[in-house]
Amino acid sequence: MTRIALVTGATGLLGRQVVLEFARAGWEVVETGFTRSNSTIRKLDIVDSSAIAALLDEVKLKASGAANRSPDQCDADPEGARALNVEATRTLAQATSTRRILLIYISTDYVFPGKPGEAPYEGDAPTHPPNLYGQTKLDGEKATLEQTKDTHLGVVLRVPVLYGSTNDHSESAVNILLDKVWQSQAKEAKISMDDWAQRYPTNTEDVGRVCQDIATKYLGRSNKERAGLPKILQFSSEDRYTKFEICQLLAEILNLPLEGMVGVKEAGTGVQRPYDTHLSTRALQELGIPVWTQEFKGW
Repeated sequence: MTRIALVTGATGLLGRQVVLEFARAGWEVVETGFTRSNSTIRKLDIVDSSAIAALLDEVKLKASGAANRSPDQCDADPEGARALNVEATRTLAQATSTRRILLIYISTDYVFPGKPGEAPYEGDAPTHPPNLYGQTKLDGEKATLEQTKDTHLGVVLRVPVLYGSTNDHSESAVNILLDKVWQSQAKEAKISMDDWAQRYPTNTEDVGRVCQDIATKYLGRSNKERAGLPKILQFSSEDRYTKFEICQLLAEILNLPLEGMVGVKEAGTGVQRPYDTHLSTRALQELGIPVWTQEFKGW
């Protein structure tokens, strides 16, 4: 039987790689998007419950995945962020659960407070989001698990900051740092860069691979067996950097000086971000799902 996966946000940084990894594993993939839909990307507004229902009834899915929204976008548009990360997620989870479709909800390490000395966080550790983005993603987690509690067909996957192949560096909070390194080459440049918060840049190819592994693992179990599987999973690279350290690495690779950039050893202003939200991958390992990642410098 053909396995079919639907990927929402298939044109985004993570969505593109999720599509590729499922396709490589032999799945038929239905790609959806909204602002960047085209002849191969089906247009889907995931805040439109009737559109979701119509598509799910048309395509006999086995698995579906939902993507995310950045912290700065959330603060700029709180209502839009809640509509996407919470209400649309609730609608999607309800629709997939009633049709016996597995939903993998992509969440974030920002559900944790990230105070010094607390990390790494296990999946069942107490949550306390430091900003609106983390709160809406946490609420999306709760909506997913509530709507799928009877079928056990809802899984949360938390991931940290992502990098990978992009159409534009601005798609990734990591890739965009390459632009900052080049900007620092300007005469009399003095760019301030965070050298405080600890980050674990994780490649989107690896996340896509893990999503496929999760789908295969959970769909290969009976409803009774799935009831005993963890509903919150976490995946992260072990590579640890501050933003400034990433810039230093990029400058080294490019053989560029970095005198035009200054590392800031304190929490920044603006959207509040945590110090260290390193995620434990213990639950994935106990499921037998590989948690290796590409080495950041090598990539």
